[in-house]
Amino acid sequence: MGVTTYTHETTTPVAPTRLFKALVVDSDNLVPKLMPQVVKNIETVEGDGGAGSIKKMNFVEGGPIKYLKHKIHVVEDKNLVTKYSMIEGDVLGDKLESITYDIKFEAAGNGGCICKSITEYHTKGEYVLKEEEHNEGKNQGMELFKTVETYLLVNPSVYA
Repeated sequence: MGVTTYTHETTTPVAPTRLFKALVVDSDNLVPKLMPQVVKNIETVEGDGGAGSIKKMNFVEGGPIKYLKHKIHVVEDKNLVTKYSMIEGDVLGDKLESITYDIKFEAAGNGGCICKSITEYHTKGEYVLKEEEHNEGKNQGMELFKTVETYLLVNPSVYA
């Protein structure tokens, strides 16, 4: 098994606490609301939603992905940090064991946020992940990020 790691940073005018609440704390409710054409629901299938829990994201029928399961490792409200792993789902296929995401929301000088992420792809056997494969997943993640960002900018009192 090999590990390929990518880092990414993005900035936003949304405050880090608001973004953390939307993308981490209340994502089970917010994501299906904002993206009903893609995400059917997100359910906690094991645990209380915090560290050690397993969450299942179910996608609408007819799409390329049926579901994803994430194991939550860390949710730190005080430090605005989360870490979780995709442990099951169509995205992993037969070449990936898991994908681990380590995300930190930091204050930016303009009242906004710098979102820093480290993504680790744990591959099966001798498989070497291609950058294009990472970029595809990153682009889907950024689509979700931008959808939530737009929602928070249009609704400044939400998660304030």
